[in-house]
Amino acid sequence: MNVAAIQMVSGPRPEENLATARGLLEQAAQAGAELAVLPEYFCAMGLRDTDKLAYQESFGEGPIQSFLARTARELGLWIVGGTLPLRTTDPQRVRNTTLVFAPDGRCVARYDKIHLFWFDNGREQFHEGRVIEAGDNAPVQFDLPARDGHRWRVGLSVCYDLRFPELFRAHARAAADVLLVPSAFTHVTGQAHWEVLLRARAIENLAYVVAPAQGGVHENGRHTWGQSLVADPWGQVLAQQAQGPGVVLADLDPERLRSVRQQLPALTHRVL
Repeated sequence: MNVAAIQMVSGPRPEENLATARGLLEQAAQAGAELAVLPEYFCAMGLRDTDKLAYQESFGEGPIQSFLARTARELGLWIVGGTLPLRTTDPQRVRNTTLVFAPDGRCVARYDKIHLFWFDNGREQFHEGRVIEAGDNAPVQFDLPARDGHRWRVGLSVCYDLRFPELFRAHARAAADVLLVPSAFTHVTGQAHWEVLLRARAIENLAYVVAPAQGGVHENGRHTWGQSLVADPWGQVLAQQAQGPGVVLADLDPERLRSVRQQLPALTHRVL
């Protein structure tokens, strides 16, 4: 199965970001991708954390969700909508939510980011919990029947979740073959930890990892690390892009997955 990790440098205006996303998704479809994954905050990176309150949507309706459903249908793609802000009962906070759309435009899975980023090195400070409400759902997987008949089990996560291996182990217990990590890593943390954490999650769970990211200097002044990549179950990076908007393409091979798991059946040796 050909997959696309979409890298963006989103700005504060959703309509412009959706237009950019549409062009990148079209590139992915034209290149033969069956699954395209957008980065965290693909629809907007506001000038302030509270800006996301202005374009929040109720689950099941709204222009961002309509865009994802329509684009999936028109391009015949499985589309994972990075994250978008969904309404909560608290008017001052939203959920940071990944939605999965099938090629017929149906929303088939929802995951609300569980772990909220908190970082302060004296120069940069991030505290997602000020505006985002943590998800309370169990780990979420969905099944993706590829064109060749193979059925992939796909586990969902978002950005900071990457630092919590227990979430990915739960996906492995649920027989996930592919782990998705749409992200907006900061330049500081990305430079230090991004690739090594992604490769570790692939290796320890013997699964493919698809990690689309924000990558560049945004209008709000934030610098995201980028380096969107796809890694195989042995931890090898199959494709990547350092910075700037783009489409990172790679083939996921079920025979490669089977072979690695047969040679090193670590998933059957777990005692915890």
